[in-house]
Amino acid sequence: MKTVYEIQQFLKRFGTIIYIGDRVADLELMEAELKELYQSQLMEPKEYQTALLILRHEIQFLKEK
Repeated sequence: MKTVYEIQQFLKRFGTIIYIGDRVADLELMEAELKELYQSQLMEPKEYQTALLILRHEIQFLKEK
């Protein structure tokens, strides 16, 4: 995974579609969903770390705007 879009597509494979309307809240909710998938052992550790890094980077970027 290299983009937020790819993370959204990954979550969609598990039936999770996230849209609240607030971009930061959406990203934080995606992070929580990824954590659940990782704890359920449905994600590899490297994949999980990469996705978290992407989401946290995007959250930081939006908060600095």
